[in-house]
Amino acid sequence: MKIIKFSELGNEKLLMRCAETAGVADIVTDIIKDVAENGDEALKNYAKKFDGAKLDTIEVTKEELDAAVAATDPQLLQVLRMAAENIGEFHSRQVREGFSYQRENGSILMQKVTPIEKAGLYVPGGTASYPSTVLMNAIPAKIAGCSEVVMVSPPSKGGTIAAPILAAAVIAGVDRVFKVGGAQAVAALAYGTETVPKVDKIVGPGNAFVAEAKRQVFGRVSIDMIAGPSEILVIADETADPVHVAADLLSQAEHDKMASAVLVTDSFALAEKVSAEVERQLNELPRQEIARVSIENNGRIIVTDDLYQAIEAANELAPEHLELCVDEPMKYLDYVKNAGSVFLGKYCPESLGDYLAGTNHTLPTSGTARFSSPLSVDDFVKKTQCIYYPEEALKTVKDDIALFARSEGLEAHAQAALKRFEEK
Repeated sequence: MKIIKFSELGNEKLLMRCAETAGVADIVTDIIKDVAENGDEALKNYAKKFDGAKLDTIEVTKEELDAAVAATDPQLLQVLRMAAENIGEFHSRQVREGFSYQRENGSILMQKVTPIEKAGLYVPGGTASYPSTVLMNAIPAKIAGCSEVVMVSPPSKGGTIAAPILAAAVIAGVDRVFKVGGAQAVAALAYGTETVPKVDKIVGPGNAFVAEAKRQVFGRVSIDMIAGPSEILVIADETADPVHVAADLLSQAEHDKMASAVLVTDSFALAEKVSAEVERQLNELPRQEIARVSIENNGRIIVTDDLYQAIEAANELAPEHLELCVDEPMKYLDYVKNAGSVFLGKYCPESLGDYLAGTNHTLPTSGTARFSSPLSVDDFVKKTQCIYYPEEALKTVKDDIALFARSEGLEAHAQAALKRFEEK
């Protein structure tokens, strides 16, 4: 990995973020239009074209779900259930209550919290199977109280979805599952087809086509975020183990070739050891080809004067995953302002959060942690404000309303308050 002194960075970027977007928008626009007009027929055509799957039916049956649970390794099922319990434990604490209060004049103001009715979950397929994504997306939606949670995922050439993904859907309480992926899946959730229901919100990560489709249907439905390539920034001091740090960097690099992995440290000796260790561990990875491209193109080791300067750099970057692999991590936590998820200490690898701890792994990428948050129960509820004023309470403020309205040139607004008290 390339080692750079913070003081010598100049125009060099700390974190090399990239995304393949050339030509994607027009292709996605055509796919969305086709699905909106032709429904299930379009979905089956795209399954054959992109996934090599000939589908007779799009929805996964109960028999298929039961078979998937039976086919999943019992030990993995146990871990999935453990993860689901931890995710539920954490996210149940996010549930919002509405509120109301009454003023002396008898007026009442309220905020009502209501779950969205239908949530659509996108779960990637293809080169890897991600049952963790099912749990992370479905469980908050169920805790929020969504009346229907539906899931889409690309089929294999045999027209099936990987058994662990379906098993996770059963564990998480997903109501319906459909064999459809890519931009066409997003379009189906946004517009509805003969088989796939139209939803109110679409969540979950995907490739550039999925991200672009979510961008284009936003407004017709809500979305969680536009997710970019995965990224990690590790802040480590001289006491950190280079073997552990290298492993953590590679845990993101193996996601895809566009992923980014950066180490920021105040120890040049550690920087050199981690660089060598990354090369050694790369040769042991089954996904070495992917991870190597990620490390060579988007990997960096930055050497700073001290850890406070390292945190300053992290706040500027607002990484998806931030590890504080240092002694006394709590000492530095208050200085962290921008990060999707923070991993504290030397025994808290990013993969702990990805799978088992209970925090969500659907996180803001590409610097959006400056203004957005991880997926949560909040993403599946909406807040409605309510006002009650008795006659006497409105009478005391009608002239103030009229003055305010007329200052904006809106006479009808003024009259809406005044006419209620005109003599008849």
